[in-house]
Amino acid sequence: MSGAAATLTGSQGCRSTGIVTGYVLKLARQSAGLTQERLAERLAVDGSTVQGWESGRRPLSAMPAGEFVRLAARLPRLGAPPATGQHLRAAVEADLVLSTGIAAGGAWVDPDVHPLAASVHRKTLTNLITWPFTGHLPQELNVFTPKVPRRGPVAPGPTMGADERSRFFDHLMTVAERGLRADEALLRRQAVYLLGFDQRDQVAAWLRGQWASAGHRPIADGDVTSLLEARSASVALASTGDSTHLHDFVARTTGSRAELANLNYWAHWIGELHDDQTDDTFMAEDDTRAWSGVRLFHHLVSRLDPASPHLPLNLHTVHTLVASRPALLTERSAARDALSGALEILTSADVLTRDGRDQVAGLHYALRLADR
Repeated sequence: MSGAAATLTGSQGCRSTGIVTGYVLKLARQSAGLTQERLAERLAVDGSTVQGWESGRRPLSAMPAGEFVRLAARLPRLGAPPATGQHLRAAVEADLVLSTGIAAGGAWVDPDVHPLAASVHRKTLTNLITWPFTGHLPQELNVFTPKVPRRGPVAPGPTMGADERSRFFDHLMTVAERGLRADEALLRRQAVYLLGFDQRDQVAAWLRGQWASAGHRPIADGDVTSLLEARSASVALASTGDSTHLHDFVARTTGSRAELANLNYWAHWIGELHDDQTDDTFMAEDDTRAWSGVRLFHHLVSRLDPASPHLPLNLHTVHTLVASRPALLTERSAARDALSGALEILTSADVLTRDGRDQVAGLHYALRLADR
């Protein structure tokens, strides 16, 4: 799964994909109540052009920037949701990540031009990148409500062939194995996280090897890189169905400054930190007053599912968040009531470790204090 270096130009153009952007365009068109033929008429283009956009054969990312901006602005005026342009731009970024991996295969791409090294990803973008593998419609795209009947059987989301999947994940493996320099840390850890969506046995074995290395290395306070290497390996393994190491990671970070870094990471992931981040150093920031925690609290409580492979990290983070922001429980809210219900379910589900039971007990106590 290795090879020579690759660039983002030249012969790779034939391997580009527009499947995510095309499907978002399809959702936007359907939410406007337009057929492909009607949209083509309104845009003054051939019907085959719209078909090519939606199938990904003619990637929207290949359009001149001005034409793409005009298309994104035109769709809401035709009846699509106002946020259509925002979702199309995010989809282009997702397609760029996928296209880079598919085009390069086992070859290395320099971090200076690799989209995985450009910024710290948020949930919204990651859900778009992984959509072809999970088949789960990203929650943000629920704004698109179809107003035209579907014609025959259609794919529920963007699809990728077996060869393209293999090339994409082979590239992530190359990045993860070769991206060992300090200035390649972001590229490497985001590739490791995405490898959790590769179901091949050899990848799960490789991830366990990563945990054996990163998970047992001492993590000094403020060493965000080592912390995130261990986090990414354990989270990726949990995505493959092995949550054992996620328990170990949580146990290692409890009671240390790593808990603060974990909170800052989550705040960025969920969108409470509005500024884009080009590296991981922001996670070591002591002052967390830039974000309230309300949105993160709601997000995490909704994920206290006994069946979730990421339950140990979700529960740990809720516990840390409430400890740092007890005011989250002082007012009645749907999220607070949901927390109470989720704790009861967890208590009766017999899925908690001793640390998990202690965290649930701590949250129960915090709820009782808030009621006084």
